[in-house]
Amino acid sequence: MLSSDERRRLDEMAHHLRTTDPDFVARMGDRTRPRRGRVLLVVSALLWATVPALAFIGGWVAAMVSAAVLAVAGLLVLKARRW
Repeated sequence: MLSSDERRRLDEMAHHLRTTDPDFVARMGDRTRPRRGRVLLVVSALLWATVPALAFIGGWVAAMVSAAVLAVAGLLVLKARRW
């Protein structure tokens, strides 16, 4: 167990690293941002569920266009998240 002085010193060191070298902190796995994987999965599933509805309402051309747009958007999201 760390003493309060040791904990304070570690917090100071972590803060110093985050401010001076954020790339290093990101590479070492700082999880200050919550993961949004589940939300993206649900939103993607709901959007893909609209493709058959568009095929029924607007024909196969509308379905193919929407599927292509969703596929490109999905690839951009994956690239941004570096999966």
